[in-house]
Amino acid sequence: MQDRVFRANNQPFREAGRYILYWSQANRRAEANHALAYAAELANERRIPLLVYEALTYSFPLANDRLHTFILEGVPEMAAGIRGRGAGYCFYLHRNAKDPNDVLYRLAGEAAAVVTDDFPTFLTRKHNQSVAGKIDVAYFQVDSSCVVPMRQIEKKQYAAYTLRPRIHRLLPNYLTELPGWKVDIRWTLPTPGFHTEVTPETIPALVASCDIDHAVKPSISFPGTRAMALRHLDVFLHERLRKYEGERNEPSRHATSNLSPYLHYGRVSGLEVALAARDYGRQMGLSTEGFLEELIVRRELAFNHALFSPRPESLKNLPEWALQTLRAHAADPRDPCYRREQFEQALTHDELWNATQWEMRLRGKIHGYYRMYWGKKIIEWSPTCQDALETMIYIHDRYALDGRDPNTYTSILWCFGLHDRPWFERPIFGKVRYMALSGMERKTNVGAYLKEIQYLKVSGEDPHRVQ
Repeated sequence: MQDRVFRANNQPFREAGRYILYWSQANRRAEANHALAYAAELANERRIPLLVYEALTYSFPLANDRLHTFILEGVPEMAAGIRGRGAGYCFYLHRNAKDPNDVLYRLAGEAAAVVTDDFPTFLTRKHNQSVAGKIDVAYFQVDSSCVVPMRQIEKKQYAAYTLRPRIHRLLPNYLTELPGWKVDIRWTLPTPGFHTEVTPETIPALVASCDIDHAVKPSISFPGTRAMALRHLDVFLHERLRKYEGERNEPSRHATSNLSPYLHYGRVSGLEVALAARDYGRQMGLSTEGFLEELIVRRELAFNHALFSPRPESLKNLPEWALQTLRAHAADPRDPCYRREQFEQALTHDELWNATQWEMRLRGKIHGYYRMYWGKKIIEWSPTCQDALETMIYIHDRYALDGRDPNTYTSILWCFGLHDRPWFERPIFGKVRYMALSGMERKTNVGAYLKEIQYLKVSGEDPHRVQ
């Protein structure tokens, strides 16, 4: 466990602390959670109870009904899982500017130590950079997102081929099941007064009470519960794994796991998924090599990029060859050239591109293969590469349930050449890889996909939603 733990400050344990505080930011689950298990271990060592704190604020950029609903849908399960194991649980819904903004610091002020998630992007990264220096108690960050702890790779990797041997060398040490956690001292203290009780029935009213963007409605495809994350995993293993290797790049075949929203919000861990896939593949004689490559090597390449980048979303992270070729073609004419609002509203001339944007708007994610095409065309049809980058980030931040993630930023920057190689030179892209509609039509069933997305638009229902 210790090689997953990063001590973020030099403050001591508070000897008079009433509990160990686990602040669940990125791994919102009671099971298979190394950070939670470490917090329980500290609580048992010091013979005090464990309090789990989870929060949701109105103030994060582009907060909206979709993101709030997804997070809130998982709270009842989380509360039951924590309390059922004897720990305390507090959920704080920060609805508007009038609500207190210091709840974490109040809780930390009575804690013997604070444990939280080690996660290298968005609010968790910002919180961990600022909070550790503001509290007067020990602050620990624990990696429960990666199979191989991201800090075990000691420097930034150039591409998957440089990371892969390092991951494979370490993998036997980490591809093992995490035992369940327990607390020796049960929580008997009062629940903090700012706790918000969440039930499935109260979620719409709670969302409506927050000062957020109410124009982006909940996903028609992905409920935010851990039970649904495990259901997606089960469906993938039993119905899709056997066709994954050959059909994962064919969106109309639905051969992928669709676990990215659940991995991003920590409803399920990469380790759980990897173990389940490995074991089921062995049992059924199915190949899991391609899936585990994506889940472990490619995903953890994204975490490596984010961990070692001061600004993971910046074009400055591109390799020098990509920066040079894009600069050389910066003045190339763009025709057509669209505004961000036109991209957001799916108002381009390209029927396939518009369909991918509608998938984002309705489902909350785009199939991975078509998302590459989606990004490449935004580059081709934007005034500058910086405009294209900002458009992609904005759309992900507003609509994507798997946005604001290390994979988000590496996938976007891949469109500009990150973790890729030079190709044949052409206008706008220079030597950066290009993707054409003709290639999509040749390699995928575009017609079937267009028909499917049209049905989503007209009906507002997803016939492929996992039940």
